[in-house]
Amino acid sequence: MGRYVLRRLLQLVPVFIGTTFIIYYLVWSLPGDPFAGKCGERPCPPAYIAEMTEKYNLDDPVIVQYFKYLGKLLTGDFGETYAGVEISELILNAYPITLRLALVALVFAAVIGIGAGILTGLRGKGIVDNMVLVSTLFLISLPVFVTGFLAQVYLGTEWGLIRPTVSSSAPLSELIVPGLVLGSLSMAYVARLTRTSIIENKNADYVRTAVAKGLPGNRVVGVHILRNSLIPVITFLGVELGVLMGGAIVTEGVFNIRGIGGLVFNAIVRQEGMTVTGIVTLLVIVYLIMNLLVDLLYAVLDPRIRYD
Repeated sequence: MGRYVLRRLLQLVPVFIGTTFIIYYLVWSLPGDPFAGKCGERPCPPAYIAEMTEKYNLDDPVIVQYFKYLGKLLTGDFGETYAGVEISELILNAYPITLRLALVALVFAAVIGIGAGILTGLRGKGIVDNMVLVSTLFLISLPVFVTGFLAQVYLGTEWGLIRPTVSSSAPLSELIVPGLVLGSLSMAYVARLTRTSIIENKNADYVRTAVAKGLPGNRVVGVHILRNSLIPVITFLGVELGVLMGGAIVTEGVFNIRGIGGLVFNAIVRQEGMTVTGIVTLLVIVYLIMNLLVDLLYAVLDPRIRYD
């Protein structure tokens, strides 16, 4: 198991360098004046441009800029915005809110999605199965901003059950409905993935053998069917946390949540390259950590994987 973990950790290094370099290159190699609009309607004075050029190493080739940035990043220095605000401070203020929102969405996707998938997968075709298939198709077809807008209008404005917008402190109670909206698409995919995986495993040879040996029904379901059926679902959910955090921009916009999504959107509008690079790099780290955890869970659930 130790060699398996070490191998997975070493595989993360080139992936991290490759993805963060692509992000850095795309952000800092865009054509145009990086100081456009930074000094109001007037052009920035030469002294300011010279100071900023030296500060962000803009005279160096992009590859040199990247490795200088990477060196600072490894020490926890995400740099500053053009206004002199520490990017790490912006992230520390916004990231916990987005993380709470993504975790609420992930819990909804896992609990409701897996529950619906197990129910329909074990019971087979029927009214419940048709209802789940239709409702998941409905969620998959509906864009998240439409779901969010409907929830905001009816639950917030018309019926007064929730606040139409989330307050700046974003307590957990106010993130339940936005989390449900954000996780609705994942919930539908998890339900379908779990259902399909269970149906496939129900007809597998090893399950028929277990039944023929006279094992109790709950042991056949719990040990032989669910354990193998949940491996792809866990993989999906592990990667999905990163997707939910990166994809929270729309949901945060609808409910006016001051998280990472709003920070990235404002940074893109203001052409704050350092802020965009820092936040997206952090999202890459989240993706990689979640993938590592999924790989480890995979190896625990199926020991054959660690010997591949």
